[in-house]
Amino acid sequence: MGSSFGTIFRFNTWGESHGPALGVVVEGCPAGIPLLVEDIQFELDRRRVGQSKVTSPRDEKDRAEILSGVFEGVTTGAPISLITYNKDADSTKYENLRNVFRPGHGDYTYHMKYGHRDHRGGGRSSARETWGRVAAGAIARKILSTAGGRVFGFTREIGGIEMETFDEREIERNLVRCPDPIAAEKMVAAIGKVKEEKNSLGGVVEARAVGIPAGLGEPTFDKLDALIGQAMLSIPATKGVEIGRGFAQARLTGRESNDPFEIRDGKVRAITNNAGGTLAGISTGEEIIVRVAIKPTSSIEQDQLTITRDLEPTTVKVEGRHDPSVVPRAVPVVEAMLANVLADLYLRNRAARIDWP
Repeated sequence: MGSSFGTIFRFNTWGESHGPALGVVVEGCPAGIPLLVEDIQFELDRRRVGQSKVTSPRDEKDRAEILSGVFEGVTTGAPISLITYNKDADSTKYENLRNVFRPGHGDYTYHMKYGHRDHRGGGRSSARETWGRVAAGAIARKILSTAGGRVFGFTREIGGIEMETFDEREIERNLVRCPDPIAAEKMVAAIGKVKEEKNSLGGVVEARAVGIPAGLGEPTFDKLDALIGQAMLSIPATKGVEIGRGFAQARLTGRESNDPFEIRDGKVRAITNNAGGTLAGISTGEEIIVRVAIKPTSSIEQDQLTITRDLEPTTVKVEGRHDPSVVPRAVPVVEAMLANVLADLYLRNRAARIDWP
């Protein structure tokens, strides 16, 4: 079961939704980087359940403990091991799902692959697994900051309601992490309505990386675009990824699509950024722009047609504590995976060219 990501900056997540604990082991982080548990906890708090009325009410504090790799607030170069203990799992809500395949979940596919599955909250397929990704991402951000890089994300769309204005300061001021306060109010109302209907909504998360140097990315199969695509599509509930103008670029002419170059402040810069910060799978130095399509939460408290493990038709109603929309909590996960990709490629570049700036 693939649970590792990265080449030099590499991490391995472990644990299940209703198991005793979750964790991550991060390898390849250089020594000498200041790192406190509070740096990691800040990002984990943005991801955790129970943070507002638009998220699951499961009350997990997701407190991180650093077990190795950090001494006196500085990374040592050794593997960094982190753990958190599940405190509020209620497996009783899942007992009726032991022999039933929930629509929209990995129950059927996990059963066909492994012949045995953890039915409690989805086990390894649960979004609880992303705790480790976000923890690793907090470390990756530290690495990128040494080169002047920064990653941030936001909710672009929920339930067909799209942002129309952009103010980065607004992102953390509302429950849905939308940079448009008017659209944010509409999104919150839509989530509240669908929650009453015991249904769910999907949406689009956008992440951006600024201050990233030109030259990151590995020809031919480890292109920056390819690794971003893999990283994002590995996040639970993601169904599509765009970089730059994405699919809209297919409707442009070459003259409209190409980003002309100029010299600005002594550096090569693109006048436009339709490519989203990448060319030929290598970073251009412009803002890296990624959009991720998030499907509606699969667990809904409505009767749905399905089958049992014995191939008998039945209906299922998924009870428990679930997000009416996972989009707001997906924002820090998308950010983390973008940071993880960029930190790994940054360290790979340090080994690729002796005079790399």
